[in-house]
This record gives sequence, structure tokens and C-alpha cells, in this order.
Amino acid sequence: MGVLQDTFEKIDRDFGFLVDAFGEVLTDIGEDDLAEVLPRFGPNPPDSPMPPLGLEPTREIHLLSIVLQFLNLVEENAAAQARRVREASPTDPGEPGLWRRRLRELKAEGLTDAEIAEALDEILVEPVLTAHPTEAKRPTVLHTHRQIYTLLLDLENQMWTPAERQEIHRRIKGALERLWRTGEIRLDKPDVASELDNMLHYLKEVFPPSLQRLDLRLRQAWAAADLDPALIAEPARLPRLAFGDWVGGDRDGHPLVTAEVTRQTLAKLRSTALAVLQQHLNTLVDHLSLSQAMHDAPLRFLDRLDELLVRFPETGRRFASRFKAEPWRQYAALMMARVTSTQQDRPKGYARAEELVDDLVFLRESLKEVGAHLIADLEVAPVERLARTFGFHMAKLDIRQNSAFHDRALSQLMEAAGFADCDFANWHEAKRLEFLNAELRNLRPLVPRKARLGAEAQAVLECYQVIADHADQYGTAGLGALIISMTRSLSDLLTVYMFCREVGLLRREPDGGLWCPLQVVPLLETIADLEAAPEILSGYFAHPITRLSLEKSTLAGSRPVQQVMVGYSDSNKDGGILASQWGLHAAQTAIAAMGRRQGVNIAFFHGRGGTPSRGAGPVHRFLDALPHGSLGGQFRVTEQGETIAQKYANIGTATYNLELLMAGVLTTTLKHREDEERDEELIAVIERLADDSRQVYQALLKRPGFIRFWERATPIDVLERSAIGSRPSRRTGRKERSLDDLRAIPWVFSWNQARYYLPGWYGLGAALARARAERPVDWDILRDRGTRQPFLRNVLYNAETSLASADLGLMLDYASLVSDEALRAEFYDLIAREHGLVGETIDDLFGQSREQRRPRMLKTIRLREEGLRRLHSHQIALLRSWRSGREELLPRLLLSVNAIASGLRTTG
Repeated sequence: MGVLQDTFEKIDRDFGFLVDAFGEVLTDIGEDDLAEVLPRFGPNPPDSPMPPLGLEPTREIHLLSIVLQFLNLVEENAAAQARRVREASPTDPGEPGLWRRRLRELKAEGLTDAEIAEALDEILVEPVLTAHPTEAKRPTVLHTHRQIYTLLLDLENQMWTPAERQEIHRRIKGALERLWRTGEIRLDKPDVASELDNMLHYLKEVFPPSLQRLDLRLRQAWAAADLDPALIAEPARLPRLAFGDWVGGDRDGHPLVTAEVTRQTLAKLRSTALAVLQQHLNTLVDHLSLSQAMHDAPLRFLDRLDELLVRFPETGRRFASRFKAEPWRQYAALMMARVTSTQQDRPKGYARAEELVDDLVFLRESLKEVGAHLIADLEVAPVERLARTFGFHMAKLDIRQNSAFHDRALSQLMEAAGFADCDFANWHEAKRLEFLNAELRNLRPLVPRKARLGAEAQAVLECYQVIADHADQYGTAGLGALIISMTRSLSDLLTVYMFCREVGLLRREPDGGLWCPLQVVPLLETIADLEAAPEILSGYFAHPITRLSLEKSTLAGSRPVQQVMVGYSDSNKDGGILASQWGLHAAQTAIAAMGRRQGVNIAFFHGRGGTPSRGAGPVHRFLDALPHGSLGGQFRVTEQGETIAQKYANIGTATYNLELLMAGVLTTTLKHREDEERDEELIAVIERLADDSRQVYQALLKRPGFIRFWERATPIDVLERSAIGSRPSRRTGRKERSLDDLRAIPWVFSWNQARYYLPGWYGLGAALARARAERPVDWDILRDRGTRQPFLRNVLYNAETSLASADLGLMLDYASLVSDEALRAEFYDLIAREHGLVGETIDDLFGQSREQRRPRMLKTIRLREEGLRRLHSHQIALLRSWRSGREELLPRLLLSVNAIASGLRTTG
């Protein structure tokens, strides 16, 4: 408990420091009444609730919100410092999930240096940044948080004099004053351009320096594990990292993402990547001041330099004059000139990023030829690694649309082409496939380029034309997948080939075979679709266009790789956390096995959300819990909403979270290569549990009056009025709320705000209690083996995290908003009973109380308890008045939503 106790004490100490500094700020600016009652909840909250401040609610909510944000900042910093302490100890095994521990574990399991290095070559980790509406804080506020965090880090340094520490303190107070004076909520919904700017901040400012730290930490851990450093000396031998982007490409139910927005997004990503490369090449020019008088440059290097001087005669003469007898500097300057030409779309620029990589490899090798190994490794290799990772595109832009939208678009194309029967959406699957297979034998489009089309057809073809034009001009490196939400059948996938054909994106081989340069990727979301997935994909792999497309994208000697996206949100909304997670687990197992039978490796794209009910949780446990054989080195995962700021707000935290991903993917990939000993008995027990929990969860949702209870007992109506993200909260414009129409994010967000956290645990307690009471053999198996099985342990821990964040007293307070007393009592009693069952049965299963097993989690929750209770009290009172017709209270309500989300560190 030494490091853990020190961490708790540091949190208390730093939290007190920020609260005191904030009090000084409030006094300095004349807010004495606020300074006097500044809440000092956290380390030792009082046993009874603190009395009301007697202040105007908006000011108190704002005050509480800021103080809760202090806790988030100091916890993040304390966790980072705890990791440093552990890594400084020669006897400590290191943080779970990081390179230091993972490499030692692999070596202890008998793997050789070469086997581990060979596996590293196959690793590709790709976080995909999305703009789902789950970030409640404005970018301006997030920027101020980053500044405060950096200043807290400065105070960790013991080198400062008292005067210098006083100046850091003053700058912290300045940031706190700005935070107090800044409005925390968006008054208008952000547009896609502002969401893209926010994503670009991470891509441009955080990830490039994090990449350099990642590589350094891998090499240090590699050496510490006594592995051969020569095996990972070359940048090309390091595990690959890439990034994806949905902002500007994800148009599923998002009318603001037009073809023009997609075009602008691709252009912005490209210009950003080139600007980042220019910046680093400029630094390279400054640092490569090796003189030819000290080194005889290799002849082949001088020949290559002469070629560049001919290519850029005017620029070359200027650089030759400026950097006399400094050939390596001239070479770097000419590369920078060529990148500048690329940015301006001039013929003398690089056609592809691979050409720049080749130049950088050549430069690095030439330095090593003259013995400048350290300069080559410290100066050139990081730029080479940057070019390999970000290319000329920064992040791959995915294009996502709903299958129902595509059905309407194809029907409109058929109508414009003169088909008598064009009700494609309502055709049975056999008829749809017959039509698609007949059409996809040639490249003849259905309609001419300028044909008048319906709205959906026009939107789809305009989008695909932008993609085709970009591919023609720059290649496909910056283009991600064509993702189909709600994939329910094979025809949903083949329909996309029709749109590609219309804009010339399909290609023809000399033998007449057609293929697509971009992958069409199913997004499997509901439990029923997950169960149908192997059959859908088997037919998809058998289609001639898919077969040829996979062959064309496959390196010699490798197996083709098909991406498949699995969603964690809608399946949870369907059946609750255990049924959802088990459905995903079973589906991945079946899909991966089917792929192996057909000679295709499946690369799963995990659509995780920001809460445990939507797939979130510690990433190392998530990776360890993946179905055996489902991970083959390539791992793609969404990063949504507030999780982006939490994981990647600063370079240190970003490095930590990326390292967890990369080290975990390596370890899991190697583990999945081994033969699995399937515990069929335990699997059967989990299946029965999942079925029982699903029945209990669905019984609640289908119970008469449930929607009415949910609408009144949670602030869902406020969330639908918020300006958190640019995307609408419902898939359609229908006035009546329904679970089918509502997106999973506001569904989860509403339960979290009211402190039910219901999607994260409901149904699990009844299922466990039934097993204990009616199937004692099952219960014994669960206690003996289930709590050690990675999948079930991960689900239980995540459910317990949601359960601990739920609060029965606050649930009852929110339920008081339901005017129908019988309805209120019926549903509150059901929910409260299940809440108790979940906690009691999990404790019984592990044979230990939550307090004994999860002290860090409970500490985090208790630190926030008093402040959150006061915020919830304000929100409930405001909800009651607002719903009675006082529309002017909406801004205060939205402020309370933001404040509670900050305190909980989660929305949806």
C-alpha cells in the first residue's frame, strides 16, 4: 500500500493547494462571499451534507464545477507521479500493462528476443478520434485545464528558487481566474469545422511528441529486459502507430457532414501533416551542421545531393551558398523545399509520403557511414518515424453511413435510371442480391453524371465523388474505410460497391475482374446482427469483387486482412452489459474462426464508448479479455468524447495511454497464437448468465410505463437541448421518444446524470442470484474459475465501477420528479432491489468486499461525493421549475449538466 497511500496523500495535498489558490483568486477579484464558503470537500468530507451556500445557483454551480475539475487534474498528476516512483524502483515490476512489465512477462514465458521482435513488426495500433457528443466542456476550458496541469508539473521540480516557485504560483492563479471568468457551456452547437480543429490539436500538438517518447520508452524497457537492442534499432522495426478520424467523414444521422465538409476535412488533414513535417525538417536543417572538412561525405550521398540540386536549381544555389561545405544540411533543406512544393501541389513535390521516407532513410544511413550514429538516431530517425506514422494525411478519414440511408439512395438511383420496380429497401434479400450481382459484373453506371437525383442519392454520390477525386490526386493513404452502420445483411455491403461504381472508384483488371481500393466495412451493433455476422461475412468474402480487392491489398506472402467493426453501444441498449459483452465476445470468436477457414485474417475495429456500459474500462484488461484468436496484430479502436481529453490532454498522459495500447496489443497477439484450452463448462455457465441477465434487463425496458419513468426521472429532455456536439441526439426527427430512435450516447448520458448508471449493471444481480439459488454447480464454477477468467472478470469489474458510481439516495431524489406515485414506486423499487443484488452477489462471488478489493476506485468516488450531491440538488430543483414552464432556467440546467459531467468524469 506504500505507493498507493502516497498517491492518496498527494491528491489530498495538491487538491488543497488548488482550492486555497482559488480562494486567493476569488478574494483578489472581490468575490469574498464565494471565497469564504469555498467548499473544501474531498479528502475528508463531512458526515452530514454541507448547508446551502445561500448564493445565486448559477454562481454556486460554477464554483462547484471548477473545484471538481481540480480533483480530475490532481488525480491525473498524482497517477503520473506514482508511475514515475514505481519505475524508479529496481525491485518494482512496473505499472500493469506497460512495456516494462509486459516484456519481462513475455521473456519469463520463454519467448526469445527474435520472436518478440518479429511480433513487433506486425503490430499496428490505430486510435480513431470521433466527435460523438460526449464532451461537455468547451475547448477553451480544456485548454485552461492543460495549462494548469503543466504548471502543477512545474511545481514538482525541486530546482526552482523560492522566487521562481512564487511566479509559478502566480501563473496558476492567473489560469484559475481565467477559468472562473470563462463560460463553461456552449451556447450554440459546434459546427464540424470547430470539432475538426479540436481533433487537429491532438494530432498536431500531442501525438507527434508522444510518439518520440513512446519509442524511447520501448527501447529503454527492451534494454531493461535484457533483449537485443539491435533487433529494434531501425525505425521500420518498431511497432506501427496510426490514427483515424471520423470528424468530417461520419455522416450517420448527421446532416451537417456534407460532401464539401468531407473535401475540406481531407484538405485540412493533408495540409496539417505537411506543416508538421515541415516544422521537423526545419529543425533537422538547424541540427545537421556537419562540416565536409571534418567528414568525407560518401560519394553516393553527394550524387543524390546533386540530383536534388538539379531538381531545385534556384533553391539549391541559395542553400549551397548559405550552407557551404555542409552537405547534410543542404540535403535536409532541399527535402524541406520539396515538402513545401508538395504542400503547394507543385509537380516538383513528393508524390507520396513513401518517397520522403526513402530520402530520410538515405540521409540517416549516410550519417552512419561516416560514424555519426548518435546524430542519425537522435535527429533523423524521429523525423523518419514521424513520416512513416502520419504520412501526408495525419489521420485516415473514415466514411460512415447507415444502411437504411443507402437503401433509400439506391432506390432513388434506380428510379432515375428508369427501373419499374425500385423499392429496393423493401425487397427480400434474395431479390436484392440477384439485382446487385447482375449489376456488379460491369462498370456501367446506372445514371449519367449530371442526372437529377433524390436527396439521399445525391448526398451519397457527392460524398463518394469527393473520395474518388482525392484518391485520383493523392492516392488512398489518407482514406480509411467505408463503414456501414446497422449492417444486417450481405446486400448492405454489396450496395456500397454500386456507389463506388457510379463515381469511378471501382477498378478493372486486364482479365475483367473488378475491385475496390477502399475496404467496405460492416459495423455490427445489435445482438441479432452480431449473431448473423459469420453468415453475412462468409457470403461477402465469396463475392468476386471482395476476393479481388483483398488480393490487391495484400502484401506478398501474407494473408488478406478484412476489417470488421463491432459496436458496444446498441447491443448494450438491447440487452444490458453482460448479454452485450458476451454477444460481442461470441461473435468475434465465430467471425475470426470463419475468417481463418476462408484464409482471411479479421482485424476487429472496436467501437468503444466513454463508459463501461459502452465498452470502456482499463484498456489492458480489455485487451486481456478479448476472445482467443481474435487479435492478429492490428487493433483499431474509437476514442470518443470526453475520453479524448482524459487520455490525451497532455503529452505524458497520452504517452501512457498509447503505451498501454501498444504493449497490450503485442502481448495479446502473441498469446492468441498459442493453442487455447477452452473451458466449455465455464462458457456454458456464462451463456446461461448472459441469457438470464438479458431477460431481466429487457423485462424492465418493456415494462409498461418505463419510458414515462425514464423521461421524468432523468434529464434526457435537457440533454436533447444541449449544445455538446454537432450531431442530433436521435437518428430521426420523430417527436415521440423511443429507444429504437434514440442514440446510445444520450441514453447512457441521461442515466449517468441522474446517478442510476443503469445500463452498466442492471440485470447482472438477478442473473447471479438465480445461479446461486437454482444452479449451485454453476455458482461453484463461477467462484472457482469465473473470477479468474479474463472476460468475466473484466465485465464484473466494469459493472462494479458503474454500480459504485450509482447512488440510491440520489436515484430516489430524481425519481421524485415522476408525478405518478405508483409509477415512481414501481420502477424505483425494481431498480433499487437490483442495485443491492448486484453489489451483494459480486462481493459473494469474489469472497471479499468491494472496499477490500477496490480502494482506489472508491477513493476517487468519495472525493467527489459532497460536491456532486450539492450539484444534483440544484439540478433537481431546476428541472422541476423548468418543466413547469420556466424556459429561462435552461442555461442554468445546462451548466449543471456540464458540472456533474465534470465531476463524474463521464457523460455517455
